[in-house]
Amino acid sequence: MLTDTRASAHALMSSAPAGSVAIDGRAPMAAMHADALTTTIPTMGRIFFDRDRAHAYQNFLVAGGVTDGTHGTHRGAPFMDGDLYKWLEAAAVAASESGAEDLVRFVDKAADAVVGAQRDDGYIQSKTTVRERDGGPGPLADRLDFETYNFGHLMTLACIAYRASGDDRFLGVARRLGDWVIQAVAERPERFSDCNICPSHYMGTVELARTTGDARYTALAARLIELHGGKGRAGSDDNQDQLAAADQRVAAGHAVRANYLYAGMTDVVLETGDPALREAIDSLWDDLVGRKLYITGGCGALYDGASPDAAQDYWSVTKVHQSYGRSYQLPQTTAYNESCASIGFIMWAWRMLALTGEARFADEIERVLLNALPAMIGADAMTYLYTNPLRQVRDLPYELRRAGDQLRATEGVRPSHVRPRQAFMDSSFCCPPNIARALAELPYYVYGTAADGVWVHQFVSGSFQATVDGVALRLEQSTSYPVAGSVTIRVRAERPVRAAVRVRVPGWAGDEARVSVDGEAISAVEHGYAVIEREWSDATITLELPMDPRLVVAHHFVEEATNQVAAMRGPIVYCLEEADLPEGVAIDEVYLPRSIELSTAEGDGPFAGYAVLEGVARRVPRLVPGGTLYGELPAVEPEELPVRLVPYGRWGNRGDGEMSVWLPVMW
Repeated sequence: MLTDTRASAHALMSSAPAGSVAIDGRAPMAAMHADALTTTIPTMGRIFFDRDRAHAYQNFLVAGGVTDGTHGTHRGAPFMDGDLYKWLEAAAVAASESGAEDLVRFVDKAADAVVGAQRDDGYIQSKTTVRERDGGPGPLADRLDFETYNFGHLMTLACIAYRASGDDRFLGVARRLGDWVIQAVAERPERFSDCNICPSHYMGTVELARTTGDARYTALAARLIELHGGKGRAGSDDNQDQLAAADQRVAAGHAVRANYLYAGMTDVVLETGDPALREAIDSLWDDLVGRKLYITGGCGALYDGASPDAAQDYWSVTKVHQSYGRSYQLPQTTAYNESCASIGFIMWAWRMLALTGEARFADEIERVLLNALPAMIGADAMTYLYTNPLRQVRDLPYELRRAGDQLRATEGVRPSHVRPRQAFMDSSFCCPPNIARALAELPYYVYGTAADGVWVHQFVSGSFQATVDGVALRLEQSTSYPVAGSVTIRVRAERPVRAAVRVRVPGWAGDEARVSVDGEAISAVEHGYAVIEREWSDATITLELPMDPRLVVAHHFVEEATNQVAAMRGPIVYCLEEADLPEGVAIDEVYLPRSIELSTAEGDGPFAGYAVLEGVARRVPRLVPGGTLYGELPAVEPEELPVRLVPYGRWGNRGDGEMSVWLPVMW
């Protein structure tokens, strides 16, 4: 469903087919998915089809000449086309699962409008079409028109919708667009070297090739990657185009653009095996995960800053935005961590997993799915965050970027302990539909397929239907993970069949994980997966994972986490919220003893489906009074303070206040 790599020459695994996976229960992943079907996707659809709010659907009517008069103009950001495509992808998947009539109607209306807005030559972008009709410039005139971003999301929508339901209306549009791009690249390659902002089109063209079987689109993707960089001082770290794609070794610049680029490069490697691109993506992954990834799966530390490291050309240091910074530059309060960047990261990780079969990539997907992703969306399932800090405090003397829509100048500065989630952001609506499609497609991150068997990547109750050597195989997974560490997977075959079932052993579990089949211990582990190759008829796999709370520290170069710890239990990252502190106690006054004993309790309210942690910390009153930059170290004795730590993924659902993942440690 996510990527069809069954025929990809260099893939070890492919996605589970559409309709083959069901997840259930109220554990976090299943609950988020269920809420997305009933609330997230329908409420967002009503926004996209509101001509006085998002105007997204209306833009296609205008481009197609259907609407004139009061609403007969293009409105909104140029990338709104792509954002509607992302929502339509979510809606198509959700409709195929739930059969919801409102979603089916939305998709039908949009398909008619998109088909009607496509030019005879195959080009489609609502803003450009309307502008050109009014006497303005045509395609590829301005890189900030985000055409290739829109192209890629249309192509991906087309492939996913076709797999989900057999509906080929978007696929027809995407094929005609792909043909237009092939010709345009041949005629004006320099424009595609420039107009590659947020390059989702690399993934889109490869997936179009996989879906249609047309190798021209694979060649197109390889050519587009070739055109991406190598600009030297004419390029920028922000757009990852100073160096040629194959020469890049350092994750730099705008994190969404970067992760889309790296995912597209990996797609090309899956098809062609290009050794230079393979070396690049391996190095980029190691740099990102080893030096620039937040413990929650957040990506892109900087609101604004300078990134001199991609090309090592310090003459051309350029401003970057929502970007990867330098190695170990991971601020907490000002962390940008745009929601789209983490979603782009799991898209890249999924492709790396298909390429290598290594569990470390599924580990990173889990990190995002259980920490960063739930933090992006409110407990109401219909309000969203664009930025995702690891710390929120009171009384900062400046407003944080994108803590919601910016206040008008007359309204002053929003208090720094206030971070409202929003149903719609007027200036940019890119993150919510990305969140929606990730939630709609959650089941397909759980399993994978291969010619010799199946893969179990994530742990959530539900079922998976597969076919191995012509024999139907059914996996039924039962677990309350991540509250408990016990997972059972019953494997039943239509008739006895030899197959390999690979079950991920999470990297965080170390040597304490135990895998067995019908009570017999399994010791064979390859690349982080327990490999159980046997003749299957009816057997049960059991996975036991250690779930004791633990304290985690950061590398000593991560200055803002020096002498601090983060609490984790299994894959879950915890935080301390003001809502759980006595009145008058600030976040920065709470210290965790090295020897703290953390017990677990069942979460409720926004923490249902999770465990919360409880223990006795220490309180040290603020050492430097407000309004003073430095002060003498006072002689104060710590006081005992009961604390409750809650999952970071559900923070900010109990009103405004302070929050921190990292807390000072007391030895």
